[in-house]
Amino acid sequence: MKYCYNNMNSFVQEKCAMRATVIIEKGVLDELVKETKSKNKATAVKKVIHEYLRRRKIEKIKSMKGKLEFDLTADKLRHDKR
Repeated sequence: MKYCYNNMNSFVQEKCAMRATVIIEKGVLDELVKETKSKNKATAVKKVIHEYLRRRKIEKIKSMKGKLEFDLTADKLRHDKR
């Protein structure tokens, strides 16, 4: 968690946003907005970044297949009383 300025110029603890300047071909950006059904370019780029990160996390989890050991079976987890 970082400290950022809020609208009233006082520090608050929250997730901070950053501005970034990137050069993207107009045709690619237009297609991105269309494919994501976004209302603007910023929203389209944010959606794609979040989706990319989500997929990378899934890939990392899948790569651990067979590398972890569990003492409990799926049946035992499903039916045990907590």
